[in-house]
Amino acid sequence: MLLGVSGATYADVQAGSDVIEDGYESEEARLKVVRVVSGLEHPWAVAWLPDGRMLVTERPGRLHLIDDQEVMELGNLPNIASSANDETPVEGGGQGGLLDVAVHPDYEDNGWIYFTFSSPGDPRAFSTYEPDYGTGLAVGRARIDVENGALSDVETLYTQVPRTHPGAHYGSRIVFPGNGEIIFPIGDRNVQNLPQDLTNPGGKMIRLQQEGGAHPDNPFIGIAPGNLRPEIFSYGHRNNQGLTLHPETGELWAVDHGPNGGDLLYHVEAGNNHGWPMIAFGTEYTTDAHIGLGTEAPGITPPVHVWEESIAPSGMAFYTGNGVAQWQNNLFVGSLKREQLHRLVLDGDSVTHEEMLLTDTIGRIRDVRQGPDGFLYLVTDEEDGGVYRLEPDDA
Repeated sequence: MLLGVSGATYADVQAGSDVIEDGYESEEARLKVVRVVSGLEHPWAVAWLPDGRMLVTERPGRLHLIDDQEVMELGNLPNIASSANDETPVEGGGQGGLLDVAVHPDYEDNGWIYFTFSSPGDPRAFSTYEPDYGTGLAVGRARIDVENGALSDVETLYTQVPRTHPGAHYGSRIVFPGNGEIIFPIGDRNVQNLPQDLTNPGGKMIRLQQEGGAHPDNPFIGIAPGNLRPEIFSYGHRNNQGLTLHPETGELWAVDHGPNGGDLLYHVEAGNNHGWPMIAFGTEYTTDAHIGLGTEAPGITPPVHVWEESIAPSGMAFYTGNGVAQWQNNLFVGSLKREQLHRLVLDGDSVTHEEMLLTDTIGRIRDVRQGPDGFLYLVTDEEDGGVYRLEPDDA
């Protein structure tokens, strides 16, 4: 489905505070689970403007601006390949659509928001499987025109080329490490040979300048052979849907979906090879056969933590708020498969403790963010999904 609708108030989405559970006992605090947005169709990400207004994406191709209880759907999105309409030959697949959203650190000066989406090729190429057929992960940016309920100055900064047929493994989280750069992952698109191929962006972490174009300090610029992709920052990734910066060290941390088991947590540095599919900690879905050379190999950066049984990790955030003092610098990771929030206590590159929260409480957790109020916010990837806030329950 190709989406690019005009702005309107989306009636099914409602904003407000609704306590769905209080007195939830965790190891470090008694919590209250508050639903702040409801009626969302497979939401993917949440972000905040400096004035506290909230942006929420829905995978079928909607972007909402929420101001207290006012909900506005912003139009003028670029064309997005979505699986919302099965009659359309361009496939976003089950994982395609409008994905992450992030607010530029200098938003008050430049007004930019950034977003990722599955970009369609030429629908006319569907029957012949020409090179333009398929989808690719794309990054766009725009400004918000509230008066017209739409995006303005819309630009597509990057599109994955060549596109691929499978509508899966888009990766997609956006971070701003500083110095005018953005980093985001592209998954392997369910094509296992791509992550080790430095002439293809699939299965890579991509670093661009904030206005587009490869960052000049990327590790494979000027290295023979000359067809290595200049935008690549690191490689050997399968499908990173969680990406964040450590609040003290500035290190880039990521989670990666394993195959049948073997989900990973690691931090990412320029030029690192994270191994997929040369090494893997899980097995093939259909045959249960091992993948690759084992769990380690020369030149491969090992993970910090492995979930041997899949949790399907998604959004992640380091906690720096004041609501629960004992959570300072703990890492929170959402689980899609197990419908949990994982709290990880780190000592350098070691996970010293893990707590599972909210099992089967709110659904598949797609995004985890810390809001401007210092509380944790969670987005649930459900047909009737929502945005939830965790608060200390002092009652």
